[in-house]
Amino acid sequence: HSKLDVAIDGADEVDPDLNLVKGGGGALLREKMVEVCADKFIVIVDESKLTDGLGPGFPVPVEITPFCHEHTMRTVAALPSCEGCKPVLRMGSSSSNVPDGDEIAVTDNGNYIVDLHFEEPIKDAVKMAEEIKNTVGVVDHGLFCGLTTAVIIAGSDGISVKEA
Repeated sequence: HSKLDVAIDGADEVDPDLNLVKGGGGALLREKMVEVCADKFIVIVDESKLTDGLGPGFPVPVEITPFCHEHTMRTVAALPSCEGCKPVLRMGSSSSNVPDGDEIAVTDNGNYIVDLHFEEPIKDAVKMAEEIKNTVGVVDHGLFCGLTTAVIIAGSDGISVKEA
């Protein structure tokens, strides 16, 4: 069965609406597949992962097919909801969003990852997720919108919980 009672994972960024950026480690498609199979998705982060708006603090990973990858990168970067992003093809290890090699990073699924770097917060993460997902050549993206049941936050004042 592909049904889980609960999935527990971390996140690279969390906004006030509990939308997430995940996939810095390169497994964004597989992580999302697990999360959508779960009745509840609990996220555990420290307070440094909380942000007023997704984007500037951590690039948004997008898993794309190797075929026509340059075209797909340009198409994603030109989407209205991605305005202002700088797309960077991940190099080296797919498990790090920091370039650590000269070869294109390849995911466990045999795809490439484009990291979308933003200087300003993403205006509408839900719209951006939809536009990216609807782009030919995109397998999936690291925006996890509307999936989170609760976020457990470790902070300097102890542990807190924010529920959806």
